[in-house]
Amino acid sequence: MNFYNNILERIGNSPLVKINNLTKQYGIKAQVFAKMESLNPGYSVKDRIGVSMVDWAEKEGVLKPGGTIIEATSGNTGIGLALTAAVRGYRCIFVLTDKVSVEKMRYLKSLGADIVVCPSAAKPGSPDHYVATAKRLSLETPNSFYPDQYNHPENPAAHYRTTGPEIWRDTEGKITHFVASIGTGGTISGTGRYLKEMNPDIKVIGADPYGSIFKPYKDSGHVPEPTPYLVEGIGQNLPVGNADMSVIDEIINITDRESFNLARELSRKEGIFCGGSTGTIFAGALRVAKDLDENAVVVFIVCDTGEHYLTKFHSDEWMKEKLLLEPQTITANLIAETKQAGSPNDLIFVGPDEPVSSAVAKMGESGVTQIPVLENDASVGSLRESRVLTRLLEDRDLLNAPIRDIMEESFPVVDAGTSLDKIKSKLQRSPAVLIEDFKRITGIITRSDVLDLQQ
Repeated sequence: MNFYNNILERIGNSPLVKINNLTKQYGIKAQVFAKMESLNPGYSVKDRIGVSMVDWAEKEGVLKPGGTIIEATSGNTGIGLALTAAVRGYRCIFVLTDKVSVEKMRYLKSLGADIVVCPSAAKPGSPDHYVATAKRLSLETPNSFYPDQYNHPENPAAHYRTTGPEIWRDTEGKITHFVASIGTGGTISGTGRYLKEMNPDIKVIGADPYGSIFKPYKDSGHVPEPTPYLVEGIGQNLPVGNADMSVIDEIINITDRESFNLARELSRKEGIFCGGSTGTIFAGALRVAKDLDENAVVVFIVCDTGEHYLTKFHSDEWMKEKLLLEPQTITANLIAETKQAGSPNDLIFVGPDEPVSSAVAKMGESGVTQIPVLENDASVGSLRESRVLTRLLEDRDLLNAPIRDIMEESFPVVDAGTSLDKIKSKLQRSPAVLIEDFKRITGIITRSDVLDLQQ
């Protein structure tokens, strides 16, 4: 029979996948390969260090049967540790910040772990900081093991023993550039050290969010004041022991917008469904590759799966809320579904044979200043509050007249998938546009709705 003894034996030996469509789109001549760490059993690169640190703790007698693993994590290291704990019978407590996606929190709970959530705004060294909380819980819990992934030597060692040799083997030693993020520092330091031992000319590139301290720290030795960013699991606000700057040749800063949009592009154009940190790394890989010829071989890490972020950047609504969605991605339907609070989401309309008084009442109750006139799910006219009131001042009896007697031409009608640019063009000539989906009017977009997108 062909089988594995347990799920931990499936960790590692992730394949390299060549990037084709996006390298062509961006005019890249070099060969660019994704190291698919999202295909590990816990769907991330952190599976490697989870089992590695537990192996060390068992060997050293730090973790005994029935013990508890306690760690500060952005989710993925916790998942890697929880997989190992499930197989070997340990309890887990993980301390996360409120920045961590709900998908990762639920995954950890499904693996049997307990989680503690701390505010992401807590400063390092403060009692509420997630690392300080994990250390305190470890001290308070008998027979517990606090791995401290930021400083534990088995973190980079795991990648030195496995990730680096795999990349060297699968590229037949032809790799010229390795690109990874810097969070705990383990992946880039361990993998980079091995690759440089095999060929000192290999360039090791760190991709890091704006707001993290790593680039200015490497360039000047100065630790700046960190600023918030949205990408999870990478970057730091203080130097960490496992981030060996001597291994890293260059660090490239990447914005949240570029990270998330490139992660989404990897999914839609290469079928690689990944997290935001992979978008950061891929952005770095593209910048490195743009000046290289066809003999160059660039390998970048796919850190984890996009399934961990379905309610975050893989959601158009979340991206729109954070003002990160590219304009061409914003459609009529998305605008209508995600109107700001206070804007009516249900379509308010009148029929042509209703009395004008009905239209006045509906506009007053809902606070809208224009309303479509629909008949048999099709637009046949429109009313604007200012013009209706002007007519009523002249002739009060019009309140009882049918709407068709005073209605104006219909608002422009657009398909649900119409782009923001086309909607803007129509709104220059009309106060509103109507959305049609399967031959039925389903929504309305006003100038105010579009202005809300730019706030």
